[in-house]
Amino acid sequence: MQSQLQAYIPEHAIPKVISFLEHDNLIVKIKKERKTRHGDYKPLPNGKHQITINSNLNQYRFLITLIHEIAHFEAYKNYGRFIKPHGLEWKRTFQHLMLPFINPEIFPNELLPLLAKHFKNPKASSDTDAPLALALKQFDEHNNKTYVFQVPLGSTFKLHNGKVFKMGKKRVKRYECTEVKTGRLYLFNPNAEVELIN
Repeated sequence: MQSQLQAYIPEHAIPKVISFLEHDNLIVKIKKERKTRHGDYKPLPNGKHQITINSNLNQYRFLITLIHEIAHFEAYKNYGRFIKPHGLEWKRTFQHLMLPFINPEIFPNELLPLLAKHFKNPKASSDTDAPLALALKQFDEHNNKTYVFQVPLGSTFKLHNGKVFKMGKKRVKRYECTEVKTGRLYLFNPNAEVELIN
């Protein structure tokens, strides 16, 4: 596991992460990209626990996602299976586990204030924290994707599933976009990745 993880997380984070994973009944699997999630946690019927993380994440997002999922495991272990998935027990566990990593040896200086703010009250997904998500995306491998907030009003764009939308106006935090085929209105996070159609 140690050699496997070295390729995915910042070097200075490895010893602490390895100490978190020293459980006989915890399995970590690295998966191909899934569009709907960065990672997940589940207790298995045989009494073991499994964490999966997408292989395409940059090292900082991978680390945050891994600690997010370890927090699910620890919260389950300490509080039982009837707690809310992203409730208070999980939030406190996530904050406690993440704290030793929020330092300049592990994260770039420009991410530290955003991480500190995010972990005052961590969300179910770091993607819902638009400033943090955008800052993290600058460390991704370059691709031909555009963020929704960059799409000009009235332009069309395509999602990974092939659906085509026309860009509308901004509400408070999200953007109104109309699906071209059905005319239905959808709200998009500003940092959703889409493909512009010329």
